Amino acid sequence: MCGIAGIVSGAPVEAGRIKAATASLIHRGPQSEGFYFNEEGTTAFGHRRLCILDLSAAANQPMVYADRYTIVYNGELYNYIELRAALLQRGFSFVSQSDTEVVVASYAAYGKECLKDFEGAFAFAIWDSQEQTLFAARDRFGEKPFFYAFDGEELAFASEMKALWEAGIKKEVNARMMYNFLTIGYTSNPYEPAETFYEGVYKLPAASHLTYRLKTKQANVEKYWQVVIHLNEKISETEAIEKFTYLFNDSIKKRLRSDVGIGTSLSGGLDSSTIVAFCDVNSNSQYTHQCFTAAFAGFEKDELLYARLVANKFGLAHTIVQPNGNDIVQLMSQVMRHQEEPILSASALVQYKVYEAAKQNGVTVLLDGQGADEILAGYHKYYKWYWRELYRRKELAASTEISRAKAIGIQESFGLKNKTAALFPQLAAALQQSKKKKEAFRSTDLSRDFAFSNKEHLYYSLPVSAELNSALYFNTFNYGLEELLRLADRNSMAHSVEVRLPFLSHELVAFLFTLPPHFKINGGWTKWLLRKTVEPVLPKEIVWRRDKTGFEPPQMAWMQNKDVLAAMGWGKEILVREGVLNKAALTKKIQPHDAHAAENKDWKYWAASFLYA
Repeated sequence: MCGIAGIVSGAPVEAGRIKAATASLIHRGPQSEGFYFNEEGTTAFGHRRLCILDLSAAANQPMVYADRYTIVYNGELYNYIELRAALLQRGFSFVSQSDTEVVVASYAAYGKECLKDFEGAFAFAIWDSQEQTLFAARDRFGEKPFFYAFDGEELAFASEMKALWEAGIKKEVNARMMYNFLTIGYTSNPYEPAETFYEGVYKLPAASHLTYRLKTKQANVEKYWQVVIHLNEKISETEAIEKFTYLFNDSIKKRLRSDVGIGTSLSGGLDSSTIVAFCDVNSNSQYTHQCFTAAFAGFEKDELLYARLVANKFGLAHTIVQPNGNDIVQLMSQVMRHQEEPILSASALVQYKVYEAAKQNGVTVLLDGQGADEILAGYHKYYKWYWRELYRRKELAASTEISRAKAIGIQESFGLKNKTAALFPQLAAALQQSKKKKEAFRSTDLSRDFAFSNKEHLYYSLPVSAELNSALYFNTFNYGLEELLRLADRNSMAHSVEVRLPFLSHELVAFLFTLPPHFKINGGWTKWLLRKTVEPVLPKEIVWRRDKTGFEPPQMAWMQNKDVLAAMGWGKEILVREGVLNKAALTKKIQPHDAHAAENKDWKYWAASFLYA
């Protein structure tokens, strides 16, 4: 993983701009720095390198290939060995063992069609000196960031927005995104995925590529991949387990390719425990058999006992991270400097500390479980979507799904509103959107000028149909997963650690969207397919855990710390100064809430205030 920056302009680019932008990304790549300027001076690239594959100088960037293509690249191409072999057969040559060279050689061979063969987490830009064209692309799920600004004359891009600001791009808060965050907790726009919290700064959407032709000054963004839900109603449970096992095993094998140490995050939940189990089977010389867990003594949702159970079973060296309330103010400042956009809870602070511990223990690559809940139906909110689907098909009563869920402690309700939504999903969605719009505008803490200016820009959105796979698709590709990926990338790269996510193999995800819903929720259990797959290899206490803990720290207790309360008060003062909150909000007592509580206004105010720093 690395940090990239670039400027393509109709006029010569001042070298100091790209050097300042690149310097701001040193945490993403502390091991080397490189620059490229074309002969005309109109194209400038900067790169900060974190060495993962081919640690030699031959893999340094910017990398020039065939005296024509220059690449800056952030990420990993997990199937680079297979792609390299195919290119060698076609007569292409290589001077390094890096995946970077495979990316640029693939583009030289196939043009933009190369993307369909890539399996990885990446963001890159390639300058074609012959065609005077910039080609940039981002991985299928948006694991790696790519921000850009384009004013019609100049296109600037970078791994993080701070690099764009160092390059001279204006920093101005986007009031529309601020309104959505403070009212409904949205951190992205599901209707327009390029939008960010800053005016004039855009993110290249996941599974998209950008082409900028300097001669015409035209920039074009296109999507290159998407999943289509096409259910295979004939597949058996045995066949599904075998296919899932094969694909996940392949994903783990490829994500263990590294020339530096690899460990795992271990929360004690099903997802991270599954990764540990598969790594145990596939471990290579770089797998360090180290795992890292956050623990909170005395907190009812602490998962340390479960994590220890797994760590002991597989003989892992187990590092425990224990943040406390006295660290939170300083930690929040550190995390927000790297995140650049607001965070919804203290969970992000804990994740930051876990990744820090990995680096301190000599682990540069960490496997983590993001994505599993979205593609395998891990959250309790998915019960209502499955029940709605069954109700619409007149199969709910006969399935006994509700009673079986209640038997294992699930408290989700299913009343008249859900039944109506099952039969009339579009009407229900329209009514819910109207309700949210009114509630957002009525927020008494917002200044009336701010609310009036933004009330028509509420981005609240719902899945297109009352079906479980539709809800999973929405959270995977439209809204939900992207936020988790952003948190993981910025928090890990803050410590020069690369995070790899085995559940986000695109072949695995595409397969899961061919499975009928009973493979995801069955007999009252979420993640049915995953549980059945790992039942032979994980302790039953992990496989059949009844409680669902979403990486939750004791945020309510932390919010009662006097220093945290003072910092939150300062945050509200900033938002009043900027015309976002009214002065009356300052007189309201701060209300501590759990990390995943819906009414978590004071935390959101604090997080949002950092945008004006």
